[in-house]
Amino acid sequence: MIGLERVSEPLVEEARAKINLTLRVLGRREDGYHELESLVGFADLADRLTLRPGSSSALEISGPFAAACGRIADNLVLKSVAALGERVDALKTGHFVLDKQIPVAAGIGGGSADAAAALRLLARLNGLAADDPRLQSAALAVGADVPVCLASRARIMRGVGDILGEPLPIPAMPAVLVNPNVPLSTREVFARFAGTQNDKSLGNVPAKAEAMIRFLSEHGNDLTQGAIACKPVIADLLIALRALPGVQLTRMSGSGPTCFALFPSPGEAQAAARRVAAERKEWWVCATTIG
Repeated sequence: MIGLERVSEPLVEEARAKINLTLRVLGRREDGYHELESLVGFADLADRLTLRPGSSSALEISGPFAAACGRIADNLVLKSVAALGERVDALKTGHFVLDKQIPVAAGIGGGSADAAAALRLLARLNGLAADDPRLQSAALAVGADVPVCLASRARIMRGVGDILGEPLPIPAMPAVLVNPNVPLSTREVFARFAGTQNDKSLGNVPAKAEAMIRFLSEHGNDLTQGAIACKPVIADLLIALRALPGVQLTRMSGSGPTCFALFPSPGEAQAAARRVAAERKEWWVCATTIG
């Protein structure tokens, strides 16, 4: 154990959006899950999770996407508490407050990031080291994307999210995230999955911006066509992003429907975000940095 945090003060963690810069489907397992290979980065866009230590667990949700979160009892924050409580005797917990800034069911790991932030808060409260194996075990029990969100550092993830490569020093990439404000479940997309589009495995990941753009152009997202079959508006969204001045690369993240566009500078990304927001007021748009 490490030193315990002062329990009288609220603890706060940022839950950064997870971006699948690439995504390759390697095959379906006997248990129904799919083996994946993905280069994952994290955006500046984040939910904010606060923990006020107390005698029992509770959760309240605020922010622009609070209403879309569904039943409190089903939230991954509370599932993280339960999972870690099964692994740590007399787990200290408390009242969580989630400021929900990341769209829900959007393919950018908002719920997984929240779950990972809850585990980090509980680790701080209970004096658990960041590399305590019980944290990783609890993370994987909650969801496939939660382990990679624990450290929220760019890396390659494989398997069902249980095989994580070493952290990678990828460049900070100015970006625009766009969501058409239609939820899309991963299950729906995999039901439409027609096969891998690229059999090229990820090799050495470059650390320089120009080389990264070239690298990403060689590795796509195998779930894009399945997602478009479920929600055709994703095709319209990608077309709109490709038409933006200065755009270097466009792609869907995860199982969608959120897509991103990369730009050479923050100014160009911000200008592009303003343009998309003005032209498509029904879409959610955010200028950010992915790294």
